[in-house]
Amino acid sequence: MSHSGSYTPPKLWEWKQESGGKFANINRPIAGMTHEKELAIGKHPLQLYSVATPNGVKVTVLLEELLALGRAESEYDAWLINIFEGEQFSSGFTEINPNSKIPALVDHSVSPPIRIFESGAILVYLAEKFDAFLPKEPAQRAECMSWLFWQMGSAPFLGGGFGHFYAYAPEKLEYPIDRYAMEVKRQLDVLDKNLSSRRFLCGNDYTIADIATYAWYGALVEGKLYHAAEFLDVKSYTNVLRWAQEIHERPAVKRGQRVNCAWGDKESQLLERHNASDLD
Repeated sequence: MSHSGSYTPPKLWEWKQESGGKFANINRPIAGMTHEKELAIGKHPLQLYSVATPNGVKVTVLLEELLALGRAESEYDAWLINIFEGEQFSSGFTEINPNSKIPALVDHSVSPPIRIFESGAILVYLAEKFDAFLPKEPAQRAECMSWLFWQMGSAPFLGGGFGHFYAYAPEKLEYPIDRYAMEVKRQLDVLDKNLSSRRFLCGNDYTIADIATYAWYGALVEGKLYHAAEFLDVKSYTNVLRWAQEIHERPAVKRGQRVNCAWGDKESQLLERHNASDLD
């Protein structure tokens, strides 16, 4: 392994805003709001504040899947939060998510309204509220929750680890790219071995574990994440590819991927969603 230089950590770390990287202008070591701005509230009970990154897509896909099942009460308004401009640090957003990360959801069907933040927590809340995509039988429920939390714990190595150093860091560094590429390939192998004998992650039924995991690892093997499919040899994970393709073909998944999408071709973008007809 080559070394481009050496670095000795200081005795006391200090924040250097000029450190670089794509998100240097919004990353900071403190929490809380940076500006006053209230959140908009639409006409539906469920109000989602998000953007179509993998974590945001998890929630919009589940909401579209619930509507496809006929759960009319799951109608929602989806408001775009421009994370590149720091809108997640507004007073309104930090009130519903003190961690300043998308997505965040407010359920106005109850009084007082309930806030839910963290994508995994939102998936569980909605699945329980509408009695769908989360098994009731204890062993199957435990399996589903295990894979859901596997995704929540694993994806930071894919996103903040591999994705950052491979795609966004101001310079390419061999050690972190090798370290995180190895871990992502290990994760893909975990998925591939599990899916070798199962249609979906937990068995024959499509669950919130599949929705959460597809948003990250499905996008990766489909070549939509960090342009890293060839680098990671994703074609060798044939069971993951088969699973991802089946989920990709679901109409609700296609709709959910468009909600709060602000990039790509115009046909794939839908900055805000307030009615089902917005997706026509």
